Amino acid sequence: MKRFLLLVALAVAATLPALVLRLVGWRPSPFVDVAAFGVAILAAGFLLSWGAETAEAHISQGLILAAVALVTVLPEYAVDIYYAYMAGVSGPQSQYVQYAAANMTGANRMLVGLAWPLMVVLHWAKDRHRSVDLAPGNATEIGFLLLASLYAFVILLKRSISLVDFLILAAIFGAYVWRVRNLEKSDSPDEVEEPGPAAALNSLSSGAQWAAIAGLVAFAGVVILASAEPFAEAMVSTGRAIGLNEFLLIQWLAPLASEAPAIAVAVLFVRANRAGDGLTAMISDKINQWTLLVGMLPLALSVGAGSLSPLPLDARQGEEFFLTAAQSLFGIALLLRLRLGFRSALALAGLFAVQVGLAFVYRNDEARTIATLTWLAWLYLGLAGILFLVDGRRLAALLRSAITGAPSGLLTEGLQTEDSAPAREDRPPAAAR
Repeated sequence: MKRFLLLVALAVAATLPALVLRLVGWRPSPFVDVAAFGVAILAAGFLLSWGAETAEAHISQGLILAAVALVTVLPEYAVDIYYAYMAGVSGPQSQYVQYAAANMTGANRMLVGLAWPLMVVLHWAKDRHRSVDLAPGNATEIGFLLLASLYAFVILLKRSISLVDFLILAAIFGAYVWRVRNLEKSDSPDEVEEPGPAAALNSLSSGAQWAAIAGLVAFAGVVILASAEPFAEAMVSTGRAIGLNEFLLIQWLAPLASEAPAIAVAVLFVRANRAGDGLTAMISDKINQWTLLVGMLPLALSVGAGSLSPLPLDARQGEEFFLTAAQSLFGIALLLRLRLGFRSALALAGLFAVQVGLAFVYRNDEARTIATLTWLAWLYLGLAGILFLVDGRRLAALLRSAITGAPSGLLTEGLQTEDSAPAREDRPPAAAR
């Protein structure tokens, strides 16, 4: 408990410079603003994650992993929704339209290309397992991610994200939460090692735990709301000040700060011998960003504009969205066997490194950037298509599992291959740990 309280005190202290700057209205420089407000968002994200983690003892496994994923990415929502709101205020030709799309696509691609492989690498480094294996029930997450990714191509054909899309994407997310609400823990309570610092709160009464959850979430929410606007504006100003394309900073640097708490929670799951839960949390994170975050952008834009308005996707943003959707399908194809192997993780990370590297190489050449985005998207689609053809029966079984909620026996076949150690972790008894 002392360690947990110390961590909370450090996180709160990290938010104080940003809160002071916000209260007095002083903006010393874009660089100071990025540092102060970025650190505040990061610290608030950890407070949110600890609050969600504490609720794990009170809510079903499937629902808590979805809730953790949703709560820990609230910083990402705050920044992106601000850009979308300002796009509505400034008009459809505003740079804020591009910023909103950039932040959304960057965050989504970072999850699949960086966070998913990280779970596998950490699991291998810790236990020398060459894959992270999922439970048959996790077909639900993969199935709903597939539905959202397929719908993304409908948005791509329209070249805009509308309020109708928001309703459909919100319905997909709602159905997903409804489906996972009753998924229970696969281990008995005495066999599950709690993943992070907030496990100290388990010694308190139920009422005290809920009070702690409310306090952590409320304070973090205030910090995020206070920091989102200055952090988002400081990102733009910093890019201009150092002569670097602000679009790239918003696409890749801003999500690093806002996504870090969610990734840290997943890392704690891996360290607590729950690598499958860590990967599931990252998949759930991807689902809520690929549904709710995408859908909320036209809603925020409409509020800013004062009228119902879609978020347009220009030539550059259309290809960014295409690449994001194609990468999602490739990631799903790699999960058809309910595991993510070491070679699969390297493929995701390698292709992600290529796209980020080429984005900076061609940062001042719009035509070559668009061409690069296009051929990378088709490469992802080609690879996904091959895997879908090879595992077509598993793809159909996965969709049936997501729709009906009944795991198919086909999904559990062939889990042990040369790419993995034993298909399931052999966990030592709690006493031995």
